[in-house]
Amino acid sequence: MAVRLPAMLRSTATRLSALFVLLFMACAMVLVFYMTALSARMMASQTRATIDEEVAELADVYRRGGLPRLIRTLDRRSRQPGAYLYLVAGQDGRILTGNVEALDPDLLDREGWTRKPFAYLRYGDSQAIRSGELNLRALLEGDDAHHAMAQVFMLPNGMAMLVGRDLGEPERLRDITRQAIVMALAIMGLGSLLIWYFVGRRGLRRVEKVSVATDRIMAGDLSQRLPVTSAGDEFDQLSSGINIMLGRIGELNEGLKHVADNIAHDLKTPLTRIRNRAEAALANHDDPEATRLALEQTIAESDQLIRTFAAILRISRLEAGNSIDDRTAVNLTEIAADVCELYEPAADEAGGTLSCDVGQEPLMVRANRELIGQAIANLVENALRHGVPEEGPIAIDIRLEKEEGKAVLTVADNGPGVPAAERNRVTERFVRLEESRTRPGSGLGLSLVKAVAQFHEGRLVLEDNAPGLAARLCLPIQAEMKKPVNKSG
Repeated sequence: MAVRLPAMLRSTATRLSALFVLLFMACAMVLVFYMTALSARMMASQTRATIDEEVAELADVYRRGGLPRLIRTLDRRSRQPGAYLYLVAGQDGRILTGNVEALDPDLLDREGWTRKPFAYLRYGDSQAIRSGELNLRALLEGDDAHHAMAQVFMLPNGMAMLVGRDLGEPERLRDITRQAIVMALAIMGLGSLLIWYFVGRRGLRRVEKVSVATDRIMAGDLSQRLPVTSAGDEFDQLSSGINIMLGRIGELNEGLKHVADNIAHDLKTPLTRIRNRAEAALANHDDPEATRLALEQTIAESDQLIRTFAAILRISRLEAGNSIDDRTAVNLTEIAADVCELYEPAADEAGGTLSCDVGQEPLMVRANRELIGQAIANLVENALRHGVPEEGPIAIDIRLEKEEGKAVLTVADNGPGVPAAERNRVTERFVRLEESRTRPGSGLGLSLVKAVAQFHEGRLVLEDNAPGLAARLCLPIQAEMKKPVNKSG
């Protein structure tokens, strides 16, 4: 707790919450004072209006009955419950009648509305006036005093009359309103602090989990993933995106490690053969024919290594999306027919057959013609090299169909096939099954086809041909392809 609180106070969420609370409190305080001031003005205006009505009635009484009737009326009305303030004072300021026992005598010297609410005492509020123990001003400033608004009139005989209204009820209403708003603000402030604490602590725990996961990732454990809850908030969206990125990085690192291991394993043998032939050529320098043969074999091995490294480089560029994007609308039917025509003699030479059923209808895809041709050729060469059955001649079937808005090119053979458990693995770089290691090849053919398919937003699927292997290259038809994305940045 002691460790987390300083961290919570330094977080951005805390600063934003504090800013929000301060802004809310400032607005709330302005609202409190505005509402209380507005209610006070409304009550004062209403009080003035009611006093004006009462003064108009008393003026009518004075006109009809003179001062005696006015005094009787004031005396009667001052005894009623909830009565206005009535007072008639003589020329010497002594109160003659009314329901006011004491007030500041200076108020009766000026005719008209009192400038501000004044203090007064009712009958029975205090016995100190009668006993003379306290002076009048001290009593008017004490807790027993009341406050009122009034209008003062000077009568023709020199007397003064005061008609007013007590402000106790409006003041109580204003105090109650202010207390209620202040209490509500205090409760909201306390609630916001509690919410901030629990929400902030929850957010801090998530940040700590992310920090722990990132520390382990930086330490080399790429299998770690950022925590994702069921809330589906911004943290989860960010964590999900980062987890996808980490998965992709892990795949690339694993592929890089796998490639490095396979390069060390599969290229060691041809490099050793090149060295041995060069050494043999030096040892047999007296035999020009043997030297020439050794050099030719060395050149052939070197060419094969160059092709292997070129294939590795092309696969890496395709998987990273850094290949030159010169895709155009190409006719897949025409490309497949050309590849069939190119490899038909090779199938005849191997004692087998190559059938081609690609149809006449053009299937347009947005692709790199060279890459697509290379991918189809790799599938056919893979079938020629590894699809040889144990008995009988090899039979390769090339088909081109349209399935669910995709162009599907299938290269099927009648060979031993690939076990279902190994079909995903054989598309990786340098992966060759044990029964294929005695045949020529580098283990990059299917890997290149897979990279070409992914580069063109398609996929390579290996299926059982019963017997044999059916390699299906699925590519989006041009009208349904997405706009290409340049991943190179």
